[in-house]
Amino acid sequence: MTHTARRIGRTLALVLPVVLVLSGTLAVTRVPWAGTSTGSQILTASSKEVSVRAKTRTPQDILRDKLLSELQEKDPGTALTHLQREVESRPSLAGHCMEIARALGRAAVERYGPTRAQSYSRPVCDTSFAYGVAHVH
Repeated sequence: MTHTARRIGRTLALVLPVVLVLSGTLAVTRVPWAGTSTGSQILTASSKEVSVRAKTRTPQDILRDKLLSELQEKDPGTALTHLQREVESRPSLAGHCMEIARALGRAAVERYGPTRAQSYSRPVCDTSFAYGVAHVH
């Protein structure tokens, strides 16, 4: 009886890994990203997740993006003035003012170069805009 159990154990020891490897390989070939027609469903699901995330953006992210856009369309001075007004009207943004001003400083250097970007510096959120300019330069 022990001989039979030992033989069954050896057979399982040899066959089971092969079965597991083959079943794993087959499972991998059946996932949507393997090029089957369901790939478009995955892309659709991803785009839905992105739009859900876009709706839950924080007020400071929205403001930063708006001001960065304004910096590109107009100039850093206008964006800094609007940043100061937003922080004064919505004090909850004050904790994020320095971070937004630094982002504006970095963007100003990319757009105008360090010397011209520094000329727009003003005491909004301490000297964070100037820090952003200097950090890139």
